[in-house]
Amino acid sequence: MQGPTSDVRLIPAELDALRPTQITVGYHEVELKRTHWKSLDKKARAQAISTHWFPAVLGPGQQYFVVDHHHLGLALIEEGERRVQMIVLRDLSWLDPVIFWRMMEHFQWVHPFGPDDTRHDYDRLPSRLTELVDDPYRSLAGELRRVGGFAKDTTPFSEFLWADYLRPRIAEKRIRKNFDKALDAALACAHDAEARYLPGWSGASTVR
Repeated sequence: MQGPTSDVRLIPAELDALRPTQITVGYHEVELKRTHWKSLDKKARAQAISTHWFPAVLGPGQQYFVVDHHHLGLALIEEGERRVQMIVLRDLSWLDPVIFWRMMEHFQWVHPFGPDDTRHDYDRLPSRLTELVDDPYRSLAGELRRVGGFAKDTTPFSEFLWADYLRPRIAEKRIRKNFDKALDAALACAHDAEARYLPGWSGASTVR
């Protein structure tokens, strides 16, 4: 994630104590991560926990606001895991809440948009990872990137930008009825010139 790193430090954290900085996730992606986790043995799981650091910002009330790995965090919770390694990017706990959220927005560390792409006040953010809401378009965008529809990009919340692009182009009921066919449609949309403003756009045809 982008932003200053002068306060960076690594500490253990309880997953239940991490505050999300987004409202939605793609449950399809969460399920893929759960499936992968089930395939790992005990040693591989310990290695994964030790190397997947959850980036967070210390905010008002001494609460940690995680700014990435929401899908992984939710998958781990649903698989019965409790503790992870957290990297603290910045200590902003001394700021007034209004200024805190301005700084979070400035560094692109928060995405307060619902599953219908409506922007909400920051007090509508979930208080824990298990309260994240499913957005099928976020699932579609995540899988679209995985199969090569667009390149992985460092732009914060890039999959959400792609989800918003797909939202008016593919009906939600189509995603829920047949995800694979919806993905084929998304692949076709991904290479349209209209998508050239999006992070990771390739403009080249992809055969799946």
